[in-house]
Amino acid sequence: MKFNWNYPTTVWVGKNRVDDLSNACESLKIDRPLFVTDKDLIELPFIKNIISNLKKKFSKFGIFSNFSGNPLGDNVEEGVEVFKKNNSDGVIAIGGGSALDVGKAVAFMSGQTRPIWDFEDIGDYWKRADEKNIAPIIAVPTTAGTGSETGRASAIINKSTGVKKIIFHPKFLPSIVILDPILTVDLSPRLTAATGMDALAHNLEAFCAPGFHPMADGIAIEGMKLIKKSLLKAVKNGKDLNARADLLAAASMGSTAFQKGLGAIHSLSHPVNAQFNVHHGLSNAIFMPYVLTFNKDLIKDRIISICDYLNLDKNFESFLKWILDLRKELNIPHKLSEVVEEKKINLDQLSKMALEDPSTSTNPKKMTIEDMQILYKHSLSGELF
Repeated sequence: MKFNWNYPTTVWVGKNRVDDLSNACESLKIDRPLFVTDKDLIELPFIKNIISNLKKKFSKFGIFSNFSGNPLGDNVEEGVEVFKKNNSDGVIAIGGGSALDVGKAVAFMSGQTRPIWDFEDIGDYWKRADEKNIAPIIAVPTTAGTGSETGRASAIINKSTGVKKIIFHPKFLPSIVILDPILTVDLSPRLTAATGMDALAHNLEAFCAPGFHPMADGIAIEGMKLIKKSLLKAVKNGKDLNARADLLAAASMGSTAFQKGLGAIHSLSHPVNAQFNVHHGLSNAIFMPYVLTFNKDLIKDRIISICDYLNLDKNFESFLKWILDLRKELNIPHKLSEVVEEKKINLDQLSKMALEDPSTSTNPKKMTIEDMQILYKHSLSGELF
């Protein structure tokens, strides 16, 4: 019975808290920030306004945005070059999971001489890092899904292998997080749905993961309740700030909870994200009921134990029906074959990648490559276990 429990960092929450970014820099003694966001966000008016305000505060201000969804190691390397060229001393990462992951990785790699792949989330690889020059990080999510703002890792694709790797170090955790619901009101219903399902997957898999971590379990249960309460509201009315705030909190909670572990939903998703550039939240939503029913024998009692709190009938089938009905209301496809052409899928390759994914080790049921193949086949046909 030996476990390591970690809580998230300082979080500033509320409407228009993004206006406090310069104060956050000051508190972390950041004088020359590098602003990291993706190439789509950089053109949006609200991002331009944030940049304009920050430029008034900082005479030396760098910007890096040459990347998009599912970032590559090459993107991180380029960001580190920009960081060093500008003599930056901290990172402001703003955007969805990709922007936060890149920003965190740039801050971390700015102080390293080894390649990023040497810090994959395997054993104690993280101890290889030189901790002295890791730059401080401020994270500002504009989506409510990945929870990367409270995570100690980044998901980065190795272009040479086509595999999404989880790069880990405790100092990937941002020093200050700003959760401002105003920044999420313009998120489309489609992306609100996908990112919300991503947060649900994090909380759900963390709760079902084996191991003793009652704090993570409690956070995960409340995260699921917030999503049940507010995801459909935010999709139907994007300007509902209370619903948006609930989802931001649930996303941060999911990332905090999954220090306990994830599972096969993520194992199946990561190869599909890397190979076919499918949105991570969307793939998690697609795989969710297949993994739930696959794991049923080992998670049924845990699921039943929280049904009362979620205002569901007290049985596994009621929980599963909620997931299926929620996906339907959000227009989430039921089958993987609806988003990826089946003829393009190499089941053997994907299954091998899924089995080797770090999330596999904490799935409630021990997995084999045959299990991964069966799960992919079910997700293509639409047949639940």
